[in-house]
Amino acid sequence: MSCCLLEFCRVQELKAVREFLFLNQPNSPLSEDKKAENELEWDESDWGSWDNNEAKEERVGASTGLEEEDSAAVSGPWLQECVVSLSPCSDLMVVAKNHKAVFLSAKWRTDDGGREEMTLAVSWSGTLSTEEGESVSSIICIPLASQKRSSTGRPDWTCIVVGFSSGYVRFYTEGGVLLLAQLLNVDPVLRLKCRTYEIPRHPGITEQHEELSILYPAALVTIDGFSLFQSLRACRNQVARAAAAGSEVVQPPPLAYKKWGLQDVDSIVDHCSVGIMTLCVFDQMKNASILGGFHASVKGSPPAMSQYITVGGGPYSGFFYAIEGSSQPLLSHVALAVASKLTSALFSAASGWLGWKKQAEEEPSQKQKPKVEPATPLAVRFGLPDSRRHGESICLSPCNTLAGVTDDFGRVTLLDVGRGIAIRMWKGYRDAQLGWVQVSEGRGERESSPSAPLPRRHAQFLVIYAPRRGILEVWGTQQGPRVGAFTVGKHCRLLYAGYRLMGVNSVTSQGWQLHTQQVCLFDPVTGALRTITVPFHLALSDKKSERAKDMHLLKRLTALLKNRELEPDILESEAQSVLLDIKHPAIKKQALESLLANKNAPVSCLTSIIRVLLASLKAQDPEAVDEALLQLCSAQLKLLQLYTDVQQLHFTGEFSTHTQSEPGEGLGEELAAVSSALQRYAELTSGSRHSVSFAQDSPDASLPVQGFLSQMECEGEKIRVLPGTDTDQTQLGSFLFWGCLTGKVPLQKVCDTLQESGLNPEQLLSLLLSVWLHREKEVVKQPESVRHLHTLLSALSFMEGAVEESWDLQCVSPWWQQVRSACVQSHSPAAALLAAIVAHHTAKAQITSLAETKFQSEWEAVSLELEQWAVCVRQLEDVLALQTLLCVPSPLGTPGGATPHCSVRSLLEGGRGGIADSVAKWVYRQALAPAQLNNMLQKWGEAQSTEQRVEGEKSQEGADFDRPAELLVSVCLRFPESLSPDLLFAHCCWEGVVQWNRDPEEGKYLCWAVEHLKQVSSPHIQLGISSMMWNTFIVKRFSASAFLIEKVGKAPKDRLCRRDVGMGDVAMTTFMGSCVQLLQILMEADSGVEEVTPPNLCVEEVWGGAEGPASIAELALEQKGVHYPLVQHHYLLASVLHAAMTFSVRVKPLSLFDSKGKNAFFRDLSSIQLMPGMDVDPGLVCLRQEFLLRVLTGWVKTQVQAGEGKGPGSISGTGPGSADETWPSVCLDLGHLLQVNADILRRHLVCELYNQGLDPRAEQVMLEVEDKDVLGSQLLVLLGQRLSYTLLHSQTQTQPAMELLARLPPTLCTWLKAMDPSELACPTVPLSRTGRLVRRLIEILPENHSQYSLALHLMEAVEVLQTED
Repeated sequence: MSCCLLEFCRVQELKAVREFLFLNQPNSPLSEDKKAENELEWDESDWGSWDNNEAKEERVGASTGLEEEDSAAVSGPWLQECVVSLSPCSDLMVVAKNHKAVFLSAKWRTDDGGREEMTLAVSWSGTLSTEEGESVSSIICIPLASQKRSSTGRPDWTCIVVGFSSGYVRFYTEGGVLLLAQLLNVDPVLRLKCRTYEIPRHPGITEQHEELSILYPAALVTIDGFSLFQSLRACRNQVARAAAAGSEVVQPPPLAYKKWGLQDVDSIVDHCSVGIMTLCVFDQMKNASILGGFHASVKGSPPAMSQYITVGGGPYSGFFYAIEGSSQPLLSHVALAVASKLTSALFSAASGWLGWKKQAEEEPSQKQKPKVEPATPLAVRFGLPDSRRHGESICLSPCNTLAGVTDDFGRVTLLDVGRGIAIRMWKGYRDAQLGWVQVSEGRGERESSPSAPLPRRHAQFLVIYAPRRGILEVWGTQQGPRVGAFTVGKHCRLLYAGYRLMGVNSVTSQGWQLHTQQVCLFDPVTGALRTITVPFHLALSDKKSERAKDMHLLKRLTALLKNRELEPDILESEAQSVLLDIKHPAIKKQALESLLANKNAPVSCLTSIIRVLLASLKAQDPEAVDEALLQLCSAQLKLLQLYTDVQQLHFTGEFSTHTQSEPGEGLGEELAAVSSALQRYAELTSGSRHSVSFAQDSPDASLPVQGFLSQMECEGEKIRVLPGTDTDQTQLGSFLFWGCLTGKVPLQKVCDTLQESGLNPEQLLSLLLSVWLHREKEVVKQPESVRHLHTLLSALSFMEGAVEESWDLQCVSPWWQQVRSACVQSHSPAAALLAAIVAHHTAKAQITSLAETKFQSEWEAVSLELEQWAVCVRQLEDVLALQTLLCVPSPLGTPGGATPHCSVRSLLEGGRGGIADSVAKWVYRQALAPAQLNNMLQKWGEAQSTEQRVEGEKSQEGADFDRPAELLVSVCLRFPESLSPDLLFAHCCWEGVVQWNRDPEEGKYLCWAVEHLKQVSSPHIQLGISSMMWNTFIVKRFSASAFLIEKVGKAPKDRLCRRDVGMGDVAMTTFMGSCVQLLQILMEADSGVEEVTPPNLCVEEVWGGAEGPASIAELALEQKGVHYPLVQHHYLLASVLHAAMTFSVRVKPLSLFDSKGKNAFFRDLSSIQLMPGMDVDPGLVCLRQEFLLRVLTGWVKTQVQAGEGKGPGSISGTGPGSADETWPSVCLDLGHLLQVNADILRRHLVCELYNQGLDPRAEQVMLEVEDKDVLGSQLLVLLGQRLSYTLLHSQTQTQPAMELLARLPPTLCTWLKAMDPSELACPTVPLSRTGRLVRRLIEILPENHSQYSLALHLMEAVEVLQTED
């Protein structure tokens, strides 16, 4: 709220610094003449009375902290005789005297309390002078900005610039290494000052360039900051490289500078460089008329000028203006001497400096003094003449508009730099030291204005340190009051840099936070460095200052509330004082709201504070009190009282539940009827998966008062519950009613308290239902809670304003409709059912009582209300059964996911198919195969037909039906229409194809979908769902598969299948098989549609109000019919693709059809397409025949592997379904449709079976062959190959075989030798089978056949072999 003097750093080893600087000198620096002068001066001991009490207390506190060992050594005014400079970043301090200097660098250390604090410790000490007799006269520390992109405003390093009495200016590193030295004038350096880049506060301010200015008694030298920055960086890098290489440092080139000879001034002791300025047109014409007279000419644009102000004598303050471009930068004599030889002196000197010149070429150093360049004359434009007054120092403000000047009369004068006039003067400040503090306005309402944001304002404060009085004062400018005063001691030094980092520009400063101190006070007695903090509001006028004071009080309260370790008593007293101190009503309201929203403030503290605040408001003038604030205090106090009353009821101890009224008749029977269903539901939900929850989110967590206040609103005498999230409503309801529901809090007292507070009964009912429905698990486990709910509901319904007295029994009551709405929307079916039963019973009792009052009759009252309650209870019973089924955990290894929740509203909004859809999803989560599902429904259907009540049976261990089957059938019994077998299988089919579409690799889902579709009895539903499946999911992948196989010419590899079709080769084979079955179902359904009438889809009576999307069965009945020949055409292609993928047959499937057939593929199945005719090209028939023969060959090979075969290994190319026994009949059917002779296929199959050694199967197929002659010729060759292998090629030939071969006729021997047994896939066949084959051959060959005699010879040979064997 007021100015603060904060210590941020402490200087160490001050005693060592003093001993080093004042070595071989008397300890007391004060001479006798100074003592005499002090005796003649005014007695200023009483001037400290200006200080306020806070300053005096601070002075006393500081004085008690002196270190005894250093008090005698450092108490004298030794620091006043030294030259002191502190870096703006406060990380480096330089103290020098005569030719010695000490550098102190920042270090961090841990104090006794464990806190980190910054200290300044000696990092270097030594002698700086190199010329005989010279001494240090001025020092500044310039931090240089880092050029790295990752920099955020911290300096890279700090350069120490030292001015000497010899006129030299030398530049050093923090380690005392000399970087650069240059003689700019032969006179002693009086003052070094620096100006760095500042971000312009608004566009009207000229951007100032960086600059180093050096003041001599009669000259002013300025060095451009950019060139100085680059030269110092280069010098430092060169020194570092030379130190690393161990070589000598090359003499750097001289600096470019401007030198002005200040004329028409008697003496100068200090200066300031204001920067570049441009006169306005009026000032330009005024100056021209004064300097040039009446006939003076005025230029079109005012020139840019650099402004300099000096202080001294004759005049007291002088103003100089140097027009830009009137003087060129000067170089030393070295550059001028070689200017004729090279294009530039800078390049000549830099060549050796940068290492281009060899060591042999370096010139010997000259000991003589360098030549000094003459200065450009610059006359004083005007000044403040005062012949007796001599200025001592000048301090420029950060915004370059004001300057403070001290003089030898003990005055401090405030100058207006732009106008060149003195605007204010303070007296009584002898030897004063000045500094400035610039404060920015906080980010407040000016930036959040609806129009363009206003620029942030800045305030200037002048800091004056009077060492004679030991007082530090802060004054507001220009005509502001003194805003702060501190007693600090008489030997301090006020350190004000007036600049920041060098090397910063408008680009690199974006996003930087420059960590610099503006004004620091150094106390050599304690070694403390303290900075001054001034609030912005001290610069404002009285009216705005009061608002600003309130804002700072608000910030103080905010900081107070953030302190978690603060005791409640301290928090109460502090917050109360702050609230009472705030004057502005809007800010006081904001502070009160922040206090009420704080979680650290207890309820007793809040109540006490608001009572005091309310009393103070009522004590004021009623017209001056803000009505909104008064209402806020009254409302919050009422809410706090309600919170306290309810909280006290919770802590009154255990409440006896026996005093409560027993529920009426009939409620127990209704609860007993649903007890078994509730028990099953509780068993399943209690074992649900574990989840992570937070304690503060639990309903059992106590509701903090801040949460209570945020959900309640007081309007006059009424209290209203604000709308919020379900979690907030449940937490508030738990706070009010959970103790009543558990029997720990007296019900009637709670109801009376809530009614007296003015709470709306409907909102109380909503909170009661919220906590009941959201805490279902606890409610189901506590049967007594139902009785307490009944009592609470009755009590609330009898509150004033609950049920209207004029309620007509034939109308729906809004009170009970609210209960029904909450129950039907809830996803907690058990709690909702219990609430509905209790509410139904309460409403029935209320209606009966009302009817007796009105009609005085013994007739039972029948009302629309009771009818709606009956429907609601029935619906909730159905939902409980369905939710119990959905809660059955998924078997291990199946993707279960989160348990879906349903409610009456969700089922009604889900349409007529919502229930079947939920069960279908459950079937797939349980991984129930279609056969399992069908078996469940059939067996339990038989149980239902025998009138066995399913709900009454208990689950038995080892029974045929497990828990999921029992629950499924119980749900089906509750939904006989919505879960009829056709609807359930239809939804299961659709869910399967949806699951497959999400992951086509899982081919079993599509297979299950087709199997479910087969179970649908209605051909109309079958036809519609098949068409929807084909058009929505199948045809796109089917066409991609066909084109891929056509392109490759065979079964594609896995990589190609995944790329083009989106599934692997194995999944693609399964997909083709499912496509064949789907198209078969489609053809069969199309054939049976005309024979059966469309089914009539019904729904249960209580669920007749379902509205939402149409069910799958309804959509299926709306589908168009299909064109049978087109479906059969696609069936042929699917069969070809399936066979090609299963047996790895090389084929181009689309090439088996003519152009008409190709064009008809992949069209809409309901469209009429031009189909291929009966006349087929013989070449096309040959291709089809060859393909089918390859398929039969592949199938026979798989039979060998699957049956008698050659072991468990499988050959490549076989896929799922390859061992299916139906493939021969499929090929024959395809042959019929593709116009291929079926007898050729049968003969080929017989030969292939004999070739593989499967003689029994071949004999079965042989019975169906029509052309026996051709088959006999084919089998005769196969028989000859077998005998040729036995007699000629067997490795173990027997003696009888050799003798038989010798006895055979020559023609037969020649024929056998011509046979090639290598064509046999299974040559090692038992002779018994070969004998059977030759007998079958004799039977089918006619006697007049040309090879009949050969067959007889073969039969004799086989008989001989069998006899010998």
